[in-house]
Amino acid sequence: MENTANSAIHYLGVRHHGPGSANRVVAALDALRPRQVLIEGPSDCTELLPMLAQRDMTPPVALLAYVADDPACSLYYPFAEFSPEYQACCWAVRNSATVAFIDMPVSIQLAQMLAQRSEPDDDAEMAEEMTGGATEVQPSDQEPVPDPQDVNPIETDALRLNDALQLSTDPIGALATLAGYQDGESWWNDLIEQNSDDDVTIFATVEAAMTTLREHIADTDEDEPVAERNRYREAFMRLEISKAHKAGDGPTAVICGAWHVPELKAKHSAKADRECLKNLPKKHPKSKLKQTWIPWTSPRLASQSGYGAGVSAPMWYKHVWRHRNNPNALEHWLGHVTAALRAAGHVVSTASIIEAVRLCTSLAAVRNRPNPGFEEVRDASIACLCFGESVQWTAIEQQVLLGHDVGEIPENAPLVPLLEDLQRLQKSLKLKPEALDRELSLDLRAPAGLQKSILLHRLKILDVPWGRLTDSGKSRGTFRERWILRWEPEFAVKLLENLIYGSTIEQAANTKVCERLQQTQELAQLANTVQHCLEAQLDGAAEYGLKRIDEQAAHTSDAIALLTSLAPLVNLSRYGTARSISLTHIAALVDRLAIQAALALPLSCRNLSDEEANHFCQSISEAHQAVQLANLQDDILSDWWEALLTLSESPQTSFQIAGLSARLCYLGQQIAADKLQIQLQRALSPARPAADAARYFEGFFAGSVQRLIYDDMLLGTVESWLVHLEDETFIMYLPLFRRVFSGLDSMERKRLLQTILEGRQGLHTEKTLNAALLPHWPDHLQRIGKLIQRDKTWTQ
Repeated sequence: MENTANSAIHYLGVRHHGPGSANRVVAALDALRPRQVLIEGPSDCTELLPMLAQRDMTPPVALLAYVADDPACSLYYPFAEFSPEYQACCWAVRNSATVAFIDMPVSIQLAQMLAQRSEPDDDAEMAEEMTGGATEVQPSDQEPVPDPQDVNPIETDALRLNDALQLSTDPIGALATLAGYQDGESWWNDLIEQNSDDDVTIFATVEAAMTTLREHIADTDEDEPVAERNRYREAFMRLEISKAHKAGDGPTAVICGAWHVPELKAKHSAKADRECLKNLPKKHPKSKLKQTWIPWTSPRLASQSGYGAGVSAPMWYKHVWRHRNNPNALEHWLGHVTAALRAAGHVVSTASIIEAVRLCTSLAAVRNRPNPGFEEVRDASIACLCFGESVQWTAIEQQVLLGHDVGEIPENAPLVPLLEDLQRLQKSLKLKPEALDRELSLDLRAPAGLQKSILLHRLKILDVPWGRLTDSGKSRGTFRERWILRWEPEFAVKLLENLIYGSTIEQAANTKVCERLQQTQELAQLANTVQHCLEAQLDGAAEYGLKRIDEQAAHTSDAIALLTSLAPLVNLSRYGTARSISLTHIAALVDRLAIQAALALPLSCRNLSDEEANHFCQSISEAHQAVQLANLQDDILSDWWEALLTLSESPQTSFQIAGLSARLCYLGQQIAADKLQIQLQRALSPARPAADAARYFEGFFAGSVQRLIYDDMLLGTVESWLVHLEDETFIMYLPLFRRVFSGLDSMERKRLLQTILEGRQGLHTEKTLNAALLPHWPDHLQRIGKLIQRDKTWTQ
């Protein structure tokens, strides 16, 4: 391709998201004054590229391309403020130059993804499982990231380079090794990204380095999938560069990954390039593709997030870009670190900042680096600002290095309907998305607080958990909610996937939850889903959910299903204090289900395994708590108590459930103390098998062992049972006893042990100890002490 060698085409090889690369690109463009600026990126998205330079477009942002009927099949192209591509686009728009993308179209890339889905192999299935179907691509996703210092790659000895390449799988790391660096990242940062000069001759040096590297790895990398993908991309870009340069009327600047420059400048015929591309898949005939801009976040620019072209510290690079001409840049950054430490409660003096600045300079000199870099700043911060405590640095590291920036998209961007609706709601409610956790307390009595709550609940229904509700379940029926907000870029794709349900947040949430209600059969799940509908103020879905509850209740006879449905339904009947919704008809349904549960319980709790009994105990406890809160009619409440009394007295009831029922009836004053004592003595009698007595004991006291401190009758009965246990039996059930008594806090344990050891002086003085029991009393006290005492210091 002859005209690629034309002197009017200038190739600027960069690192994506590099502040030094961006600085030199702007300087080179100012010197060259090109009429065409060509950028590595999907060519069929060129129409959206000038929008990147609009004044109200605030990076970080990402170009999103997706299949309209399958939004999970998508590609991202992120841009940061310090990205060379972003700065090149801004320069082109400011100087009225033509700007265009030249890389492989997203139509081809998405067609490849669809083809892999139709005929998945193991690798494709694994990749899709790990990424959720969405691919994060920067216009040089898989290429090596260059990194240099004081070595001249043009004069690099070929033999030494071959030796270095054999020791490293990273070709750039091989050059760094020759320059005396341990890794390529530091080398590249010193030479370009953290270097304050804007000398454009560095592009020629980097090009020579890449040429040398590609010559020495060509044989070993020829059959690699990455190399094959690069061959397709480079062939396509050569054709696009030739076409754009011929159509232009002046110099052309090409901004691309440094790895591609040698091949883009190499002589290839247009025919050979077209032949190389002829077997690539074309756009799927039945799949409509869409492209738009979406907000991105600074943490997702980091390599730690899994982003192939990511950087280690996005906020550090942003600082380097913004303070590239500031002689006091180092002081500004250390001031930023100090502010984060002080906000975390640490005391950092101004003198410590001065010492940190001096240490940065000294470390750079000792390490023979041209300027203090990220490593020096980090080490100095730990030594001087954190006083050598790396834990303090770790606590603020994510905030300082990754930040919480979220980009903004101009109003004229071609947003899809749900994203547009969300952005409108965010602005009207003044809910700015941020990339770090932020607490939000809402008063539902205030219209603004209520509307924010409704939006967050609707997004949860759409599987977009922008907000995470804390203290879930404790604040229902109150006027306050506490949320933890954190925005993730994937939420944009989640909204795209919900487009099938509607074009607004409200419509999509209503349709999706109705579909969920239709597919749900269990009463408890239906009631919980209706609860979510009410919280999200989806009246249509809530009404449909109530109809589904009525339908399922008429066909439900399973005791567990009836029990588990009572609590959420009672919550529903008591809900609505902050939202004007009438739910009086739910009370009748609660009455009916309570009667059905009371009738089903005695027969359902017979001959159960331990696992089944545990399940029933939990369900009965939750249902009983709900029944106590519900305003049941006296005759219905009487039926419920009658069912529990039957369970406590029937010899066919599973022992754990019998114990629980006896305790509930006793606390509810449905069983007199003397009658309960007889039941307990019978259940914990030495004539009873130890396993059955232990199950009864667990059912009765689990979650209510505090009663032993205040109830003489219960304590005396338990003491008598424990005294008569054989040693082997006691040891066998010691884990059970520990589990039951773990419900006591330290003060309660102390009070219980004192009660046992000292007795209740002044109470029941008429009682005397049987003389026959005196020889056994020391052993008894020792057992009780082991049972209750959890550590050696609890009585102190």
